[in-house]
Amino acid sequence: MWSFETDPEFQAKLDWMKDFVRDEIEPLDWVWPGHGACYDTSLKEAREFIKPLQDEVKKRGLWACHLGPHLGGPGYGQIKLALMNEILGRAFWAPTVFGTAAPDTGNAEILALFGTDEQKASYLQPLMDGDIVSCFSMTEPQAGADPKEFVCKAWREGDEWVIDGYKWFSSNARFAAFLIVMVVTNPEARPHERMSMFIVPRDNPGVKIVRNVQTMGDSKGEDDGTHGYMHYDKVRVPLDAMLGAPGEGFKVAQARLGGGRVHHAMRTVGKCQRALDMMVERAVSRRSQGKLLSEHQFVQGMIADSAIELEQYRLLVMKTAWVIEEVEEGRRPHSESRQLIAMCKVQMAKIYHDIVQRAMQVHGSLGVTLETPIADMWMGLPSLALADGPTEVHKVQVAKGITRGATPAPGLFPTEHIPTRVAEYKARKGLA
Repeated sequence: MWSFETDPEFQAKLDWMKDFVRDEIEPLDWVWPGHGACYDTSLKEAREFIKPLQDEVKKRGLWACHLGPHLGGPGYGQIKLALMNEILGRAFWAPTVFGTAAPDTGNAEILALFGTDEQKASYLQPLMDGDIVSCFSMTEPQAGADPKEFVCKAWREGDEWVIDGYKWFSSNARFAAFLIVMVVTNPEARPHERMSMFIVPRDNPGVKIVRNVQTMGDSKGEDDGTHGYMHYDKVRVPLDAMLGAPGEGFKVAQARLGGGRVHHAMRTVGKCQRALDMMVERAVSRRSQGKLLSEHQFVQGMIADSAIELEQYRLLVMKTAWVIEEVEEGRRPHSESRQLIAMCKVQMAKIYHDIVQRAMQVHGSLGVTLETPIADMWMGLPSLALADGPTEVHKVQVAKGITRGATPAPGLFPTEHIPTRVAEYKARKGLA
């Protein structure tokens, strides 16, 4: 168990990461801005510039730490990943420099778990080397993330599968070398056994981007979005393009989404810490009404609330990381990690909203300009609440998990009904 201490050797790595991310990577967010910049392999100048940075990360054994040594990473457990991701969350380019950019991390994990040797050689290795990026194409325009409502389908014709239908919000599709696509292959099966997962090369005939959808924070330039509205127009792939067995699409998706959710949470800790750092610096630098902002009680309250809430959330994330490791070692049931991951997902957007909003308020007019990272943080908030499933869905999961094992009151009144308890106690003790 993590005992609130980190061994000195790994702490030294974390200390190096903090300086490296602050000094070498955070400025990249300003030099090559834009939500898609770090995924765009055609930006040759940027790619050539970050190559030495990636080489330095690899030299220090910190590249792709979510994967095992046989896949090019050190195979760190979730606790170490949580401590690392706190730091990586501070800069948009940091995951790319450290080989942990989403959705590539999740796609790499399912390729490692379900891919054949040929699939790993063709797709996983270049992905791990940082030479290409990928896309996870699951949600649909009429269904969102509810797989029970998916209609994009595939059927078998001879030695090929034919994929036909539309997908929505396929992040980074325009930059991807390949897409992992979830489609219905057996509409008569039970809801979670209807779908299968396929690897589809981006240049496959029939793979069409209807448009690249823009989100808050993108410019209003034509076709500047990074989330693909996809049309798979009778796309043909060989039989061995399937990941896992027929009908295992939901299983494959869940294998990547749980890890993705908790890694989002880990990085959100870092984002919130950066916003808090900015808030504190502003409070001790700026004067108002004859004294520093940090001497005003309203501002003190904002700082205190932010620090307390962030520490609480960080502890939830760290406990979740520890439980995931326990589950992986077979010491705890899988349901326990699912419940905690859902809790992290629910709380993630709320704490990010509250701390970033306070940082913006303390910065005054400067906080709403594009001259600090705060505005970009704020514009990313709504997407954070929707990524990997809406917050409300995870609240339902948490509530169901809690109530599933609850015991109803045995009688007319609750078990904590004082008159009933007093009467029972007196009868048991022979009191008048």
